[in-house]
Amino acid sequence: MTAIDNGYEHLADVADLPEGALVAVTRSDGAEVCLFNHQGSIGAVSNVCTHAAFLISDGALRPDGTLECAWHGARFDCRTGRVCRGPADEPLSVFPVQIESNRVLVGPRVQ
Repeated sequence: MTAIDNGYEHLADVADLPEGALVAVTRSDGAEVCLFNHQGSIGAVSNVCTHAAFLISDGALRPDGTLECAWHGARFDCRTGRVCRGPADEPLSVFPVQIESNRVLVGPRVQ
C-alpha cells in the first residue's frame, strides 16, 4: 500500500480485479473497502453491508451492476452505493478510484 499526496492510496493492481471480481482491501485510515470490476469499470464501496455488517466482498457482483450481500440478499448499485433491494435501507459509502500505470488508487470516502 502506498499513500499518495492527494489522499489516494495504491491498494491493488488492475490485474488483481478480473471482470466480476470483488476484492477486500483496507485503507490506512482503517476504512474497509470492496473493490470491484463491473464491465471493465473499477470502483470501490464500503465493504460492510449497512443492514447487518456482513462483508460485501463475500457477496456477488450481478450482471446488472448490483452488489448483493451474501447474508440477507440486500442489493446496492455498485457505482452509487444506492440501495436497490432491502432489507438494507442505507446506501453503501463510495470511494473515488483512479487508475494510474495499472495501479488502483483509492481516495478517501465521499459519502
